Amino acid sequence: MRRRFGGMGKSQLSEMRNLEKENVRLKKIVAELELDKLILKESLNHLKPRA
Repeated sequence: MRRRFGGMGKSQLSEMRNLEKENVRLKKIVAELELDKLILKESLNHLKPRA
């Protein structure tokens, strides 16, 4: 950890940690939206009339 963030001050390190937490939160949201999109696509395919 020290090697990775050695040159940062406490405020910079705190901001970096906050950004990392926010990044994890946003990645979860994106994953949930991708799953919702997949479910909707599959549902739509079942509703389409077959020729």
